[in-house]
Amino acid sequence: MRQTCSIAKATPPMNALSPAPVTTPQSRATPAEARPFVRVDGISHRYGRGAPVLEDICFNVRRGEVLALIGRSGCGKSTLLHLLAGLSTPGAGQVHIGDRPVTGPSNRWVMMFQSPSLFPWMTVFQNVELGLRFDGRRTQAKHRVPQVLELVDLSAFGDRNVQDLSGGQQQRVALARSLAPEPDILLLDEPFSALDAFTRRSLQGEVRRIAKSLGLTLILVTHDVGEAALMADRAVLLTSGPGRVAADTDIALDDDDRSEATRAFRAETARLSQLYAEVAGMSAATDTPRQKGSAR
Repeated sequence: MRQTCSIAKATPPMNALSPAPVTTPQSRATPAEARPFVRVDGISHRYGRGAPVLEDICFNVRRGEVLALIGRSGCGKSTLLHLLAGLSTPGAGQVHIGDRPVTGPSNRWVMMFQSPSLFPWMTVFQNVELGLRFDGRRTQAKHRVPQVLELVDLSAFGDRNVQDLSGGQQQRVALARSLAPEPDILLLDEPFSALDAFTRRSLQGEVRRIAKSLGLTLILVTHDVGEAALMADRAVLLTSGPGRVAADTDIALDDDDRSEATRAFRAETARLSQLYAEVAGMSAATDTPRQKGSAR
């Protein structure tokens, strides 16, 4: 039987400018982490007969934590997110959320993609309502939809057609739709990557604020260390060829410091960038020629 993997939580640094500790995949769980909310235990995956995309991925996530999965293109981070969401079945290993093994999609864990995937002929209200309709709770829409629209600052747009909205507003609609069923976990597959820099940074901060206010667990995929520093409490860095966990590190920033204008944020981004470069170097040393079945 495969041994369950755990990763010890790094101790926060003495101050925001000192280097945050880095941990590697070791079985050194503390008592507080003995029952993590999300447990990824030995996940390996390949597409068909292609080369392995992921190999022996192990990490835990606490309830209410914001975790960033960082890696360069091709490391399998989006594939990993699909496995966490139950949209694909791993070739080996298992994902548990709470005490429940992930065997398929659920309204308890919701995924946001790079495209908002809205129905253009529908209003904002109708698009958000779909999150409840698919969950068999359409009768709750009259009460719940205004709540989530207020949460994403779109209260005045319920009757507007989504085609009339900006890209940032459309992503807010997609976020409201994801929040409507009141999930435990929100999985983000680079949903802000197509937005302009100002809108992207604004939404990154707002999504973190919303997640913290609701007690949501957030797992996001990114190759942008600035995005990780703005949004996440912790980062897991992946090598590629195949994807493996190379490092697990705390992002020890207070919410007041999560701004590009602060010295602490710039120092933390620089530290993460250096770590990312080291991991990318590990990937370059081990990469094999890309084969059919590779992943992002």
